[in-house]
Amino acid sequence: MLGPAKVRRVDQPVVASLDALVPARHFYRHLESKLDLAFVRDLVRSSYKDGGRPSIDPVIFFKLQLIMFFEGIRSERQVIELASLNLAHRWYLGYALDEPLPDHSSLSRIRTRLGVEVFRRFFEQIVELCQAAGLVWGEELLFDATKVRANADLDGLVPRFYWQAKHHLAELFDEVNTPSAAEGDVTTPLPGPAHEMDSEPRRLPTGLSPEDEARLAVERAESWRLLEERRLDPDRPSVKGYQRLTDLRVSPTDPDAAPMSDGRTPALGYHDHYVVDGGKARIILGVLVTPSDVMENAPLQDLLWRARFRWHLHPKRAIGDSTYGTVDNIRALEEAGIRAYVPRSAVGKRSGCFGPEAFTYDEEQDVSTCENGTVLRFRGNHYDARARAYPAPASACNACPLKAQCTDSQKGRIFTRSFDEEYLDRVRGYHETAAYHKAMRTVPPPWPPQGQHGRLARRCWPEPETAAQDPGLGATTVATWGSGGPSRRSPTRTLTSTVPITHLMVARRRSPSLARCYRRRPRPHFSTGWPVCETAAQPASVSRVSCGLPTERSTLYSLRTAPARRSRPGSGP
Repeated sequence: MLGPAKVRRVDQPVVASLDALVPARHFYRHLESKLDLAFVRDLVRSSYKDGGRPSIDPVIFFKLQLIMFFEGIRSERQVIELASLNLAHRWYLGYALDEPLPDHSSLSRIRTRLGVEVFRRFFEQIVELCQAAGLVWGEELLFDATKVRANADLDGLVPRFYWQAKHHLAELFDEVNTPSAAEGDVTTPLPGPAHEMDSEPRRLPTGLSPEDEARLAVERAESWRLLEERRLDPDRPSVKGYQRLTDLRVSPTDPDAAPMSDGRTPALGYHDHYVVDGGKARIILGVLVTPSDVMENAPLQDLLWRARFRWHLHPKRAIGDSTYGTVDNIRALEEAGIRAYVPRSAVGKRSGCFGPEAFTYDEEQDVSTCENGTVLRFRGNHYDARARAYPAPASACNACPLKAQCTDSQKGRIFTRSFDEEYLDRVRGYHETAAYHKAMRTVPPPWPPQGQHGRLARRCWPEPETAAQDPGLGATTVATWGSGGPSRRSPTRTLTSTVPITHLMVARRRSPSLARCYRRRPRPHFSTGWPVCETAAQPASVSRVSCGLPTERSTLYSLRTAPARRSRPGSGP
């Protein structure tokens, strides 16, 4: 029988408890019970005056950032609208049904008031909690980076000298028009971030002579602090024969963004660099955002030393892709007693030509032998490249039947051997070990035939794809494959929003919705042996948590309240 039409009862008052309306096993209840943000008030206390109108509770501000993170929202106006309608969000924030939420404009002011340093300390506090809970392993560190597009148009670039002159004039007129204290200006500026108000740290005894301390102080003043400045020295000289575009042109909308290519149309953007703990929890220990003209391998050593010092770690292995396999990085890692599990970089190698492996080096006689049996004798050192040169006779090269596969020069092939070849040979030896392939998630030898996922088919790698605009973010991706191996187009992906986030254990059995994903019984581990995926972030921008579980086919699940699409093998993100 067809029932009667439903009578709308939306204007009748009812007596209801918000706590009773939110399910007992809802995700935000789990978040509230596991993450105590009481430390936030002490973290931001120095950013507020003692008197004046009471501010919004900073804990509420950070909770709203977490909601932005989980819901994939990048607009503060939108998150306030969503939280006003969502019962679980109101419960998590502690607001009653008839209690108005803060205005969205207040969130922007609070973000500006706190500054990047407060968000960085918030991130480090969460890492400390994870370390205290035993989630940080510390014996293995993973390095990776991702490209982030800036919210600026590449066509809007202007000459740098014009932009600098315009800003210089604006600063001069600001100084002239700004009243000084002597003229009766009694306006007291708002206190800045906490790090700007801290006193000079107490000097510890070093045991050095005053002369040595003075020399080190001069060297420190002249050195460029990459982690603090979050970019390379803009006045650094260009590489010989190379001119940076950012030396000539700049974007007025986003002066820090640099031109980049991410496989799509050229755009302005950034590089987000990550240090991830190699334990099962995959805690992100450090994040650095730089203009895209800072190569991925450049900050590795700075991030490594900071992670070791800040978290008191003694890693045994450092893992990265081929971008990090530079001679400088390998030498620094090996000298520090850390195994460099990185593929050798292919920069400078010509496709179709014999590589260094085609030459046999005789250490006793200090000569090299090519594929055709020609002996190459030592000629001299290239100190800029830190390499020894072994040129082949031009007559022998021109008469060699293998010349087309070796060189096109009429002067013959020049074989170079690095000053640090001992370290490079050691790294090549790692490539044949089972430990290396386990760390790289690659197929160990003996390798399968061509076309059946060869040795460089990575099984899992923390390489987030982000869409953030502000500096500082964290992300983790997890993908699992069955016995068939990874597909040609990896389904691994992450979704991001511009808010700070903490480490959260959220991996559960597959489900298209957040509630079902949390309620169902968790599976014991991933195909790689990791029971759970952790994610973390740096101030002002983070990724959305993603999790996956082993099935016969590759699957990635996104934790959202709305149903999430599953990625199929070969379909791509």
